[in-house]
Amino acid sequence: MISLIGAISVLGVALGVASLIIVLSIMNGFDEEVKKKIIGTYAHMVVMKEGGLADPESVISRLESMPEVESASSFITGQAILRKEGDVVGILLKGIDTDKESEVTDVIKFTGESGGRLEGGTIVLGSELMKNYGIKAGDTVEIIMPYSVIDLEKNRLKVIGSFSSGRYDYDANIGVVRVEDAQKLFRMDGKVTGIGLKVKDEMDAENLKWSLQSALGYPYIVKSWMDLDRNLVNALALEKKMMFIILALIVMVACFNIAGSLIMMVMEKTRDIGILKAIGANSRGVSLIFLLEGAIVGALGILAGGFAGIYIAGRVNIIADFIEKVTGFTLFPSDVYYFTEIPVVVSTPDVCTVISVALALTLLAGIYPAWKASRLDPVKAIRYE
Repeated sequence: MISLIGAISVLGVALGVASLIIVLSIMNGFDEEVKKKIIGTYAHMVVMKEGGLADPESVISRLESMPEVESASSFITGQAILRKEGDVVGILLKGIDTDKESEVTDVIKFTGESGGRLEGGTIVLGSELMKNYGIKAGDTVEIIMPYSVIDLEKNRLKVIGSFSSGRYDYDANIGVVRVEDAQKLFRMDGKVTGIGLKVKDEMDAENLKWSLQSALGYPYIVKSWMDLDRNLVNALALEKKMMFIILALIVMVACFNIAGSLIMMVMEKTRDIGILKAIGANSRGVSLIFLLEGAIVGALGILAGGFAGIYIAGRVNIIADFIEKVTGFTLFPSDVYYFTEIPVVVSTPDVCTVISVALALTLLAGIYPAWKASRLDPVKAIRYE
């Protein structure tokens, strides 16, 4: 019975460790992908001004002279209506500088280089948007600009390619045109919505934002990539912490099993402990025996769970595809999770943290049984033997 409980304890620790590694790897993957898509579409930093920037080139020259800034490019964003035959849908229209956009964002890369071939009267649409409405490269679509209730302007643009970032909500709503065409469509008269910046350290964007804001002053507004989708970034960070705490409970349950099996062993081996102490074993040596046994059980579980977690984490998409084929149930719908496949990043610090926490818990589980064994009186232990 004790051996069975010990085996269950090993499996429990292994399951908890593997679950933690797999879930944290997926959360890391989501975090990395979200950052990549946000930065790839919006740039590291964005400088805007209410009513638009009337002289973007002078502002770009000023920004590029700063040591923290690597490159800058102007852009225009706004809402428009797309109509194709009987279908009408609202889209986010983004005007880019085709000469400099690739130095700041991955928009040109996401368009498969068709973004670099934009010219007057052409547009690149999101891949999911094209799929949802049966639009193909070479088709002509109508872009309607609702300036007011009675002022509507219709423009016919030729679709020359698709925008595919891998994030569903972007790919299902975006249209990309030249910044010059966007100025005409939005009637901005040479103005732009803002300037996208590529900085040397995007992870230090929050600190850099305030230094740029101080340098530019009012009425300029500086935003970092974190500000552009802050709720999602914060939600992912909170979810990762909560998942760690919840799944750590699996390891704790396994540790209770370890403590239970060791307590039962102390009761079963009372006579043996009494004999050992009678022939000279001290309390410290007896307690170390049970601490060592708890550590061995925990180490076996941690070792098995660690290897299993890393192995499964690297094959999550293969496993998900297999389950979908067998059951016909979609485990990871792209229109819900915004990605075409499950993102996974196995982080060495996270794996080390999981192993350290699991090892500490298994060692704690052995403290009480070891203390109980060390307190046994050898005379009472062998009195009736």
